[in-house]
Amino acid sequence: MNRYSNIEQYKTPTGKTYLGTTYYPEIPYDDNDIYVYTIQGDRLDNLSFQFYQDSTLYWIIAAANPTISLNSFYLPIGSQLRIPANPDSVINSFNNLNNG
Repeated sequence: MNRYSNIEQYKTPTGKTYLGTTYYPEIPYDDNDIYVYTIQGDRLDNLSFQFYQDSTLYWIIAAANPTISLNSFYLPIGSQLRIPANPDSVINSFNNLNNG
């Protein structure tokens, strides 16, 4: 899924294209959410593939864990992450927010 496909595009007077603002939904807690503790080498894309069979959905895990520092390719060891149980619902919310 290309999460930018519904984002409005603009052109500057010089012809340069840029994307409009991307809005991410708040992800409600669900009793079926999965919680994991990160180990050495964990990355959002790998966890996304492990739980959703799609590494491009890493942004769902990132959005569900706003307190996790994402300033590195790897996640901090020992951090608890919430893996939302229903990625389709999150994708639908994302698309509803960003249909521009």
